[in-house]
Amino acid sequence: MTKSILVLKLGSASITTSKGEIDEAIIADITRQVAELALNHHLILVSSGAVAAGKKYIKNYKGKISERKAAASIGNPLLLSTYSKHFKPYNISIAQSLCERQHFSHRTQFLQLKETYEELWKNGVIPIANENDVVSNLELKFSDNDELATLLGVGFGASLILLGTSVPGVLDKDGNVIDTIESINNDVFSLANKNTSEVGLGGMISKLTFANLASTMGIKVVIFGVRTPDGILKAAKGESGTICTPKNCSISARNKWLASGSLVTGRLMVDAGASEAIKKRKSLLAVGVKSIEVDFANGEIFEIIDEQKNIVAVAQAKVSSNTISKNAKQHNLEIANASDIVIL
Repeated sequence: MTKSILVLKLGSASITTSKGEIDEAIIADITRQVAELALNHHLILVSSGAVAAGKKYIKNYKGKISERKAAASIGNPLLLSTYSKHFKPYNISIAQSLCERQHFSHRTQFLQLKETYEELWKNGVIPIANENDVVSNLELKFSDNDELATLLGVGFGASLILLGTSVPGVLDKDGNVIDTIESINNDVFSLANKNTSEVGLGGMISKLTFANLASTMGIKVVIFGVRTPDGILKAAKGESGTICTPKNCSISARNKWLASGSLVTGRLMVDAGASEAIKKRKSLLAVGVKSIEVDFANGEIFEIIDEQKNIVAVAQAKVSSNTISKNAKQHNLEIANASDIVIL
């Protein structure tokens, strides 16, 4: 790909009116700015708003799961139709991409998704992604579209993720925008408003959580206000919102997927020696295992925690937890190879 990849996520509150209806003036302004960015970037637009757009058609809407699914099935075509209408003057076509968590948890499916996006980009088409709310399983849902945007960005090797919101950025205690955050720690999280909007699932804590993951994986993230004049273009230049500084990251694309997109199914605790060995890029052997906290099968992804219950790494298992239990005395049994362990 000759162009860099840019992921733009738009929250429900930032593209809908106070009544929860799609704000066409905002969509028109968004498409103008995205059309300019598309000249130099391969774009992924992750847009919330389907449920907000469709819920007025559900009588006595209370927000139950079944009602959200029904609202999404109504709102998705309305949302895409609005985007298509406003992209048309720029001769830009769009494609709908309804994603489920399982598309990221299985490497083969994920690579197929990536190939589809690359084909769209070759033809000048911008994919608009959203969770497939109509069929997504409750236990396997994305927490919100901040997570979906981050998984797409990390998995596809994006250089920039823009998280659009209804506020101008991360605010300090005095209500001023913080220009740059070098490290997303507890002090930063304490600044986040715990509330979510009436029309969305996420909030600032969600944005900071996934900005932390993306920046750890070497991606620059900007949290910005969509309604700021030319907010998207300014955020892309680092002139608007809050910049979350990317860390140096040299791990492979596969291991970035392992650390972010795969579904963790198991957990085991290791002793101090094994924890240090993992941090020195060594394989995990049975001798270092203190206990199996949650069972897992051969080939599944599991968390490695230390004796203080801190997450040390995630890894892909070479053997099942049942095999480990049955062969506890076989100290040289390799549970996960160093190449399949990602330190967190």
